[in-house]
Amino acid sequence: MRTLYTLAWWLLLPFAFVYLLWRARRQPEYLQHWGERLGAAPRLAGRPVIWVHAVSVGETRAAAPLIQALRARHPDHTLLLTHTTPTGRATGATLFGGQVIQAYLPYDLPWCVRRFLDRTAPRLGVILETEVWPNLLAACERRRVPVYLVNARLSERSARGYARLRALTRASLARFRGVAAQTVSDAERLERLGAQAPVVAGNLKFDVPPPADTERRVAELRAAYGARFVFLAASTREGEEGLLLDALATLDLPNLLLVIVPRHPQRFEAVAHLVEARGLPLTRRSEGRAVAPGVSVFLGDSMGEMAAYYAASDVAYVGGSLLPHGGQNLIEAAAAGVPALIGPHTWNFAEAAERAVVCGAALRVENVGQLVERLKALYADASRRQAMAAAGLAFAREHRGATERVMAMLAAALPDPAPQASEPS
Repeated sequence: MRTLYTLAWWLLLPFAFVYLLWRARRQPEYLQHWGERLGAAPRLAGRPVIWVHAVSVGETRAAAPLIQALRARHPDHTLLLTHTTPTGRATGATLFGGQVIQAYLPYDLPWCVRRFLDRTAPRLGVILETEVWPNLLAACERRRVPVYLVNARLSERSARGYARLRALTRASLARFRGVAAQTVSDAERLERLGAQAPVVAGNLKFDVPPPADTERRVAELRAAYGARFVFLAASTREGEEGLLLDALATLDLPNLLLVIVPRHPQRFEAVAHLVEARGLPLTRRSEGRAVAPGVSVFLGDSMGEMAAYYAASDVAYVGGSLLPHGGQNLIEAAAAGVPALIGPHTWNFAEAAERAVVCGAALRVENVGQLVERLKALYADASRRQAMAAAGLAFAREHRGATERVMAMLAAALPDPAPQASEPS
């Protein structure tokens, strides 16, 4: 099966570069570091290397507490952080600066993988969420490089997809030295597909602290918003902004300000055009100016400020859930203490979404009409908003601790350094 998989990679390789060129129309960064995608990672010599892979923005943010814990416990190691997308790489540069070495993960061809491992020689590999690369894992096993899958999640929909290649999936998952799943359901699905004795460690995203300058950014946003009731549409996906703009146009709520923060930065301009096409006055975060009284829409066209957007809002919709995109991370909303509305499509964070609804931190809506009704009710009920905010904060506190559980798993392959014996006086 792996031979056929590799052959498919060879056939698709030219199209992979065509895809990079196509993506570069909106994100020129896709034209950079092509050599790394063929295995030409930076040459790392001297200190032992811990390699962490975080495919894009969400995984990179989730990796933050783990990377800080690894740096604190293993200061004599080099941290290599790999990505698949330019936005993930940019997020890593913002979060970690010169604390880590960054590169793109190579395409999963044997010679690309060998080149990557020759140049980086990792002592340990840690892959976040569900990235299963058969040739990479086989090469690491041959070189006796232990690789762990952590913060692993697998929806029922994704499990069905992996099951179509059951033999290849089973062999690949069995090569992980350990698997730390987010939830019991994730662990069960991974074990059915071939993971060896996965443990439930929780979600690293509960351990992610807000950026150090969040308070300042919240103050800036609140000053820009003025005395407005702020409804945040966070991490929206294509098709959702139009639904929200049309539905909210029918509302008569004094001082309501809709703040839209698209999930992907390459869509900032497209969303601005959607607003302008409806004849709605718009203020953009990048303009750095206050929202005028007649403006009803604010576009969050900035990166790295989601914690501040949540904390500066009165009610938030967590994007990707009204339409079948699987939903985005609602943990940030809970941690900021903001009442959250979520749609019916939350399979990416199924258990967290259900628990947030049960504890009262979030309300589920079935469509945009129901979302508008919920928003109207919360607008008129400050005590309900306060209760949901308190429930969200408690929910976030209750689920912290995944970082330490993952670090305990990794200690089997990378023990904590022995304490130095003190010299006799």
